[in-house]
Amino acid sequence: EVTGVQTCALPILGYSITMAQETIDTNCMTLTRFILAEQKKHAKGGTGDLTQLLSSLQSAIKAVSAAVRRAGISQLFGVAGDVNVQGEEVKKLDVLANDLFINMLRSSYASCLLISEENENEIEVETERQGKYIVTFDPLDGSSNIDCLVSIGSIFAIFKKPHEGQLAPGDSLQSGRQIVAAGYALYGSATMIVLSAGHGVNGFMLDPSIGEFVLTDPEMTCKPRGKIYSINEGYEEHWEEAVKEYVKSKKQGSNPYGGRYIGSMVADVHRTLKYGGIFMYPATAANPSGKLRVLYECMPMAYIMEQAGGLASDGQKPILDLVPKKLHERSPIFLGSREDVEDVLAVIKKHRV
Repeated sequence: EVTGVQTCALPILGYSITMAQETIDTNCMTLTRFILAEQKKHAKGGTGDLTQLLSSLQSAIKAVSAAVRRAGISQLFGVAGDVNVQGEEVKKLDVLANDLFINMLRSSYASCLLISEENENEIEVETERQGKYIVTFDPLDGSSNIDCLVSIGSIFAIFKKPHEGQLAPGDSLQSGRQIVAAGYALYGSATMIVLSAGHGVNGFMLDPSIGEFVLTDPEMTCKPRGKIYSINEGYEEHWEEAVKEYVKSKKQGSNPYGGRYIGSMVADVHRTLKYGGIFMYPATAANPSGKLRVLYECMPMAYIMEQAGGLASDGQKPILDLVPKKLHERSPIFLGSREDVEDVLAVIKKHRV
């Protein structure tokens, strides 16, 4: 680490602010270096395909991050004039992010099947480029927040093709317990990747000065109980009675929970992971199966949360035990600190007896 620190005085509006030039770590743990070290530690004799796939995802996320930062200047705000398979207006950044993810994953030579929120059908990679992994992803989650500069993100999960030979129908409809690696990128005050490959959760911040993701949050864990609940209370009249009772209980007593809801799943889940508490998107009368998608929203976040010591449930069983029957299947979700999730599950069970 270079420790020679110089200071410089910047005159701003008549004030002089002394700023220390940051030290330079000459031996920092970048995401690429971390992935290679994990491969050596946990997959001796491996092919390196997963490493290559994660490297391609990293490149896509860097490109999306750059586009997000320049969106206003490059006229990327607003809608593209289409409606996606979910019935949502497609934003220009959505289209760009989706193309970036698809192109980078196709050219990784490690994937064979791609499932995107933006595409109705599976995307089969050309035979000569196929590898052994199936990737599910939401290239830009929280699209409704793009134009007002609220944090947005990308979510992904990686599965292994369940058999040798050619792809078969249903290969992408696997249990969450088959996930090989999962994570998300958050484009907020900084760009961060939170990643797990089955051996804990680690967070990497993008250092724009060197263009690399650097390990800043090693071995992330979710505290057993938090003090924050996160839910869209605008739908309260449409919740089942158990959810109403639980949320009401969090507002009562001498030490009530704080309510926080951003409306971008990545931002809400990231806060829950860092500070503890519970994130909920329950079923409503209008959406009896919930609203969040199983394969590329619920499962990746559930995987991260379980790896960090938390829980994620659909109200009856763990999210990772679900086996979807269709690509864009939806599910309710209750996710976060172990004790908080157990509390809401106890209330739901009481009401269903």
